[in-house]
Amino acid sequence: MVGDLTDSEGELSSKLLDVPPGERCTLFIDSPGGSPYSGLSLMSLMLLRGIKATGIVTGECSSAALWPFAACTRRIVTPYSVLLFHPMKWQSEEHVGLAEAAEWARHFGQLETEMDQVLAGLFNVSEEEMARWIRPGRYVSGRELAAAGMAELADLKILKLFERNGASRVRKSSPSTSRR
Repeated sequence: MVGDLTDSEGELSSKLLDVPPGERCTLFIDSPGGSPYSGLSLMSLMLLRGIKATGIVTGECSSAALWPFAACTRRIVTPYSVLLFHPMKWQSEEHVGLAEAAEWARHFGQLETEMDQVLAGLFNVSEEEMARWIRPGRYVSGRELAAAGMAELADLKILKLFERNGASRVRKSSPSTSRR
């Protein structure tokens, strides 16, 4: 799940539908979110099909991307992961009548309240705790999310091992070594 969910919802939905019901998959996430309906749809697919997903936030998981991440049965973040919790934002078409705009605002207010409750439930935290992050909007680090018990913190020490292997390869091919 990379980039705006709205732009890739069709492809992401197709990939989730390829996972047999009740089976496991891994979602690597680096997304600023997108349409609330895209996040809701992806979350619903995962829950309705009983997909046992491991979600790994490799960069950002914000806004609407939080719902599919919360639906994962295992959630992993790095110390450098960033998650933005904020109130839902909406936009409508340019030419909307007053009655339609009023109905949309009513609907969206109800949806926002219900989805905040769903998010708290999936993350297994109180609605009050979730509300402290959502209003007025808060960037949460991977460390903070793990400390709150909402995800596991990945140990990136393997990167140091990679650097050692890479560094030793560079030394072997240095000019002084190749002249021998």
